[in-house]
Amino acid sequence: MPRIQVLLAHPQLEHSRVNRALADAAGKAGVGVRDLYALYPDYLVDVAAEQAALKGVELLVWLHPIHWYGMPPLMKLWLDEVFSFGWAYGPGGLALRGADLWLVTSTGGPETSYHPSGYNRFFFDAFLPPYDQTAALAGMRFLPPLVLHGAHRASDADIAAHAAMFADRLSSYPNWPELADLPECPACVVPADARPDN
Repeated sequence: MPRIQVLLAHPQLEHSRVNRALADAAGKAGVGVRDLYALYPDYLVDVAAEQAALKGVELLVWLHPIHWYGMPPLMKLWLDEVFSFGWAYGPGGLALRGADLWLVTSTGGPETSYHPSGYNRFFFDAFLPPYDQTAALAGMRFLPPLVLHGAHRASDADIAAHAAMFADRLSSYPNWPELADLPECPACVVPADARPDN
């Protein structure tokens, strides 16, 4: 079985129907789930432990709701600290090279709100370049995200179906038909002098 790690970041998981259901589905599928807000309520990320948890990962799943068009604050802090220069990118930064990164997320607004005529003004894909480029810089392939729009109003049946689809995708990875058509990760070579010597 491929090495898969789900990284869950929801600041109020007890109030989340969607992310909680998806995390439960991953666990039942035999996939490890690291709940950042449970692990680091003080926001003191153990970088060595997090990097060790990613050793040999083939699929890294970022599971979180969209907060102000991006990731929740602890997820951003985790990224800032764990994806370090010389580990995830730059000279010697090969730890994640060749792995896949999959964003599994939810929005409060309905899909129609992510449209030039909607109140979010842009299609949802317009908010994804930072994720895509983060993956590329680390030598990872950014997979098409799995998004549940309108999470606040989703029915229990819709959430259950979404969670079942998520579990099925985890169980069938990497045998997803669309992966055959995805290009390899672009080369983003960061020179050694991109960071000043300490």
